[in-house]
Amino acid sequence: MKEMRNILGWLGMAEEQDVIRECGKHIDEICNTVSFFAEAMKAYLNGDLSAKTTSIENVRASEHAADLIRRAITKKLSEGMLLPPDRETLMKFTKNMDKIADGTNAAARLLSFIEHRPNDAILRNLSIATDLIVKGANNLRDAIQAMNKNEAGNTMAHCEEVERIEHDADDQKRVLLESVIRAKLDATSVLLLFNLAETLESVTDRIDDVTEQVRQLVVKSR
Repeated sequence: MKEMRNILGWLGMAEEQDVIRECGKHIDEICNTVSFFAEAMKAYLNGDLSAKTTSIENVRASEHAADLIRRAITKKLSEGMLLPPDRETLMKFTKNMDKIADGTNAAARLLSFIEHRPNDAILRNLSIATDLIVKGANNLRDAIQAMNKNEAGNTMAHCEEVERIEHDADDQKRVLLESVIRAKLDATSVLLLFNLAETLESVTDRIDDVTEQVRQLVVKSR
């Protein structure tokens, strides 16, 4: 009986590692979603509305692709041999990763409604806020890749960088909102930019949430 428990435990650990590798594919697609949003923002800042529209459509398609990967991982978890606590942990991990793509897609939808160019201060702060999301997502991907290689120190270093970026994003939201409030904008533009600022900051929050789960998985595996 003890031998059977050991075999089941080993199979569960192997399956967990396989799922975490699939999560690597998931974060790759999520980073694509974020990258497409960065392209949309760059096009908007440059006044290229056609390129902005194309990139926003790419965001939508990439978010859908990420969702398909999440569903595949969820199906694998529901049919596997993992114990309930491990299964629930990985389910939550995958769901929270997908929220990054969802939030980025929401930001892209808001950006699609903004056609007029505000002042340079707002444009500059939108660019900075977008760069923080890109850096956060890339560091999260690096953390997951390091975790898959059992590089605990490297994983934690990337997690700490994500935490720093999240704090910077909090500050950046405040600066962005201040620039919106100080500008002479119509009510619709103020509402759209306010919601965009909130959504951009929430994406970095979601990245930080997943990073905390990466830390927990690293500690659990040691």
